[in-house]
Amino acid sequence: MWQAVRAFLWTLRIALPKVGVGWMFALLTIDFNRVAIFELGIAAIVVTTLLSIHYFVAPFQVVIGRLADCKPIFGYRRTPYLIAGSTVASLLFLVLPTVTLSMGAGSMGGLLAAIVLFTLFGLSMAVIADSYHSLIAEVTKKETRGAIIAVIWVVMILSTIIAAVVMNAMRPEFTPEAMQGLYNLTPFVVIGFTVIGVLGVEKRLSPDELETARVKARALAPPGNPLSSAVKLLRRNPQTRGFFAFIMIAIFSIFLQENIIEVFGAEVFALSITETTRFQPIWGSGILLGMLVTALLSLVFKPSRKKLAMFGCAGTAAGFAALGLVAVFQQGQLLTPTLFILGFFTGIFNVGALSLMMEMTVEGATGLYMGLWGVAQAFGMGISSVASGALHTALIGSGLVAPKVAYLGIFSIEAVGLLVAGYILYRISVTGFAASASRPVSVEPQRDTALPPVGSAASA
Repeated sequence: MWQAVRAFLWTLRIALPKVGVGWMFALLTIDFNRVAIFELGIAAIVVTTLLSIHYFVAPFQVVIGRLADCKPIFGYRRTPYLIAGSTVASLLFLVLPTVTLSMGAGSMGGLLAAIVLFTLFGLSMAVIADSYHSLIAEVTKKETRGAIIAVIWVVMILSTIIAAVVMNAMRPEFTPEAMQGLYNLTPFVVIGFTVIGVLGVEKRLSPDELETARVKARALAPPGNPLSSAVKLLRRNPQTRGFFAFIMIAIFSIFLQENIIEVFGAEVFALSITETTRFQPIWGSGILLGMLVTALLSLVFKPSRKKLAMFGCAGTAAGFAALGLVAVFQQGQLLTPTLFILGFFTGIFNVGALSLMMEMTVEGATGLYMGLWGVAQAFGMGISSVASGALHTALIGSGLVAPKVAYLGIFSIEAVGLLVAGYILYRISVTGFAASASRPVSVEPQRDTALPPVGSAASA
């Protein structure tokens, strides 16, 4: 009993850095965007472009992952990088209110400063993401990783909700002073929770272990700069290439609706802004329940991470297909249960896919591979963000088809994309990846490790 309590408390502790991440993204997506667009009158396209910069600097995850693998600091490969990234990202919020007000006043200098600020934020988030996920991969066992990941996600989502409550308490009405006071809390929240969460978790490597780690890291990746090494890894290993495609396609398919789901409610069902604002919480509640149920079942039955991810893909695809039918037949009473079920299967996918991402690494190059998977996620999110607006403009804005037909098409794209992603994952062998990726790159493989043919039993 005491051992289980200790394990749970340890999991809560290691999830604490996500409190800081949740706080920062809550400030940006709940407060900053509203203040910048509505109160200060900054063009929405400018604000959304600034917020999307972090997607486009995601390849830096590969760079920092490779650097951390080869160049530990004080004997640690993850902790110093994670604390440094959290510190830089949080300090940027101290000047963000001033920069935002400058943009609102029409200053070109303010806009240039914002571009620099959000670029630095994106680079810092790349450091945080790769370091944190690599740390989780290295300090957890695959048997319990699914449950731990579920708890981490729950903590992050709950921290976002709590952050919104704090925002409303500290600045019920917008004033520059209230905004500055709120953003001044960021370094204390982010650095504090990060340090408490990770200090002492990572094992410090001895000089001999450091040298062994450096040699192994260099042996497992092609020579050259980190980005070229990552590209070569994708070219030489079909399993790596396939998993990268799986992540990117699945993330694109899940999040294609994110920026237009509220618009869908207004255009198809003529719902008010208050009613459509509930869509994301309903979807998010389904995700939380799906992750919690999956975490509990994972502890008891130890299901394959690969099968969980495939099941999540199939269930989420069915959810999008159902949402398309709800749209075309205008069955408004089915909206809430459909969104909730959609979120539930997305939660199952999250646990399976995130656990599998950490399993699809090799000791000595964990940071490099986690960087690759992070880039795939960012590309999927970035492309989906652009594509959703483009599809809406092309189908509905142009008057080409009726909104209900357009949304049937969009949700169908998401359903088909998830089925394609699930099929790609089915053909990937996790053990085949490990065998190929663990070979030193100087040793030429005797034969190409191709994906198993259709119908073969790919190892889970």
